[in-house]
Amino acid sequence: MAVRHQLVRRPREDVWEVLADRDAYAEWVAGTSESHRGSGDWPQEGASLDYDVKLGPWSLTGSTVVREQHRPSRLALEIDSGALGTARVDIEVRPWGRDSLVIVDEHPLTGFAGGAHNAALDAVLHWRHRRMLARLAQVVEDRTEGGAVHG
Repeated sequence: MAVRHQLVRRPREDVWEVLADRDAYAEWVAGTSESHRGSGDWPQEGASLDYDVKLGPWSLTGSTVVREQHRPSRLALEIDSGALGTARVDIEVRPWGRDSLVIVDEHPLTGFAGGAHNAALDAVLHWRHRRMLARLAQVVEDRTEGGAVHG
């Protein structure tokens, strides 16, 4: 089970604003180089986006579909990475005083990752989530820096 959390020094509405911005996806999702419009009205259930991952000369195109959303507290996504398979990613945003606690829970569903799910894969997911959550916090905090003083 790959569950990680991150304190974001902004209210959860500010975190949700970034999660609800389809164009910001590649800014905070670790490994994603670009995101493109998909279908529907993000982040409504059933809406999607397409993304690219580049590793040196290799690239992978995938898609992300919103499976559930409860503004401003929860966004559940299904990530489809083609031959690598699919994963469920549940993002919870809890109020934590004046700040937010963001919790990411990811589990492979199908494909290679689903069949090879083990402690080593969870370790990779933890490393990825640490990067992703730090990037999300940075994007949220940078976006709202010019707003009200938060201390």
